[in-house]
Amino acid sequence: MYLSRFLSIHALWVTVSSVMQPYPLVWGHYDVCKTQIYTEEGKVWDYMACQPESMDMTKYLKVKLDPPDITCGDPPETFCAMGNPYMCNNECDASTPELAHPPELMFDFEGRHPSTFWQSATWKEYPKPLQVNITLSWSKTIELTDNIVITFESGRPDQMILEKSLDYGRTWQPYQYYATDCLDAFHMDPKSVKDLSQHTVLEIICTEEYSTGYMTNSKIIHFEIKDRFAFFAGPRLRNMASLYGQLDTTKKLRDFFTITDLRIRLLRPATGEIFVDEQHLARYFYAISDVKVHGRCKCNLHATVCVFDNSKLTCECEHNTTGPDCGKCKKNYQGRPWSPGSYLPIPKGTANTCIPSISSIGIAPKLALSTVSSVQVANHKRECYCNPLGSIHDRCNGSGFCECKTGTTGPKCDECLPGNSWHYGCQPNVCDNELLHCQNGGTCHNNVRCLCPAAYTGILCEKLRCEEVGSCGSDSGQGARPQGSPELLLLLLLLLTALLGTASSLAF
Repeated sequence: MYLSRFLSIHALWVTVSSVMQPYPLVWGHYDVCKTQIYTEEGKVWDYMACQPESMDMTKYLKVKLDPPDITCGDPPETFCAMGNPYMCNNECDASTPELAHPPELMFDFEGRHPSTFWQSATWKEYPKPLQVNITLSWSKTIELTDNIVITFESGRPDQMILEKSLDYGRTWQPYQYYATDCLDAFHMDPKSVKDLSQHTVLEIICTEEYSTGYMTNSKIIHFEIKDRFAFFAGPRLRNMASLYGQLDTTKKLRDFFTITDLRIRLLRPATGEIFVDEQHLARYFYAISDVKVHGRCKCNLHATVCVFDNSKLTCECEHNTTGPDCGKCKKNYQGRPWSPGSYLPIPKGTANTCIPSISSIGIAPKLALSTVSSVQVANHKRECYCNPLGSIHDRCNGSGFCECKTGTTGPKCDECLPGNSWHYGCQPNVCDNELLHCQNGGTCHNNVRCLCPAAYTGILCEKLRCEEVGSCGSDSGQGARPQGSPELLLLLLLLLTALLGTASSLAF
């Protein structure tokens, strides 16, 4: 009687589950690390992939400004009102709470009135550039789940760059450029996210969409995360299975939405016109009232909970894993190499639990070891014939898949993801015509390097050469123009191309 009742309940559950499959409720599977199921041996834990909930990450960040004394109010100064640049009787005074505008007001909880905001000093040292770096740091790897939204209390800046770091601020990569004139400011054609596709979703673009000066409803700047998700999950994000599948198999895509730090580089304030009004410099400044960053702790699909303790976010790791991101197996649980959890197969995913080391197993658990071994043998009975240059192992893993190296894809790990070229395995392109554009007029040479104009340097020609020696003039925020004879530059370019061609032929 009890058995038949159990089977009836189980059948009902299977029916309900199948009916609910198309709805977002199914993604609750990824927020549950384990559940109890009944087997012939009795109740056991069934593990699955899991991740923490998405939340407002601004509660846990630290903010740093460069230069550190750029905030207005020390000494006190007057500035012009937003929307009326000739009414310049507003005051900023750091010693008076009601008149102070410190950086933490970018992240406070506020209603519609009164508005609180951080504000920079005014552009009183014009024509010296008014530039500010605002760095947001978490001391934890974060996966973004919603748009980054920056609300300005001043006009939106004429020029701005949003940058990201994946190594706690040691190196930085551009996320997006913003300008009233992208070609003039950054030597890039203007684009919007709507101009991208699945194949170009990682392209770094310059947009003019958010850089209008003093106008109604011109306060907000977006970095569109959800619009990029929509290339895989559909316009209303209903096909999340497709997105999760792509994130699981394409490391570059997953890394694109992953950060440890963000940096807002404010390069030129809103002017509202071509020329700066030198008689009213108090109308030019930066002011930000709100920054929204939604995401989840990166726990490699090995935790459902991320706690904030001692001013630090930490994953509460499951599956016998440990570390800030659950990025390694616990001691005595290194019976096979650590692996992140997997969203596949949809919808349950694969936990990739760390198993006991052989050296840590005594006489009593030998039966368990033999059971694990028999399961592993059963999983490897069909050969995968994974490409030895593109895969981590020449055989499939316990889930029946080839484990591809970074930049590699395909059932056999013999294809390169966009931004990579095959050369004894997939090697990342320094530049190409699809994802990694040379900036500031640079040209891509054989996917090996960017040939930069004389005034620029860096892997993607992203830096002014004068910045390395600290000799940039007052127009550095505008982008310096390459100097020298065009004929001489062309001769040097041809010579460099010939040398690279000779080096390449010698290498082969």
